[in-house]
Amino acid sequence: MGSSDAVLIVDDDEHIRATVRFALEKAGFRTIEAADGLKALEAFRRDPPALVILDILMPEMDGTDVCRSIRAVSKTPIIFLTSKDDEVDRVVGLELGGDDYVPKPFSPRELVTRVRAVLRRTKAVSEPAEPAPSVPKVMAHGWLKLDLDLFRVYWGETEITLTATEFALLRTLLGYPGKVYTRDELIDRAYSFDNNVSDRTVDSHIRHVRKKLEAAGARVIETVHGLGYRLGSCRPDET
Repeated sequence: MGSSDAVLIVDDDEHIRATVRFALEKAGFRTIEAADGLKALEAFRRDPPALVILDILMPEMDGTDVCRSIRAVSKTPIIFLTSKDDEVDRVVGLELGGDDYVPKPFSPRELVTRVRAVLRRTKAVSEPAEPAPSVPKVMAHGWLKLDLDLFRVYWGETEITLTATEFALLRTLLGYPGKVYTRDELIDRAYSFDNNVSDRTVDSHIRHVRKKLEAAGARVIETVHGLGYRLGSCRPDET
């Protein structure tokens, strides 16, 4: 996670940066700005932010490459700014580990709401409140284990790195192994602070979680066509 309270705004359009900066600072956020991808990575290393707002199409290095570089070293939440009608941008951004996207042109008020929602969701996952006695700090099913306090996922002895949103989805599925969760149920439980989420967003995040799990040898998330998703067997000899 970011080590400061700042939001890094990355866009080559000075007007858009100014609009976002004004809206965020009015809402009480500190902001950092970068006009291209290379400057964004320099700013990220110099002053690690709590969240990144990232345009996809930029000179020097585009937003997808910036996202890959950030995800290689950090779980800091990322909100993509995408073209209004370019579904490919949105899907690619989510597949790379983005936590949300906002299409251009956007409402500054909506963007601030999305920023707050993602930060609350991230905090809820990475810094959970002291659980009640009946709620375990570690959830486990077969070889799959989630450490709720340390925000870590393991398949056997292998640690799997997930974003806050991905962790919340897997935690929801692990809450009742075998239960088929509809997309609406996943939105209600895993995106509890932001219900303005589409089915396609859920599908993209599930694909990303599944890809990371399968890289560790865990083929555990099953698609139930026409219904939703469930957590299947979590034993290596049955994957």
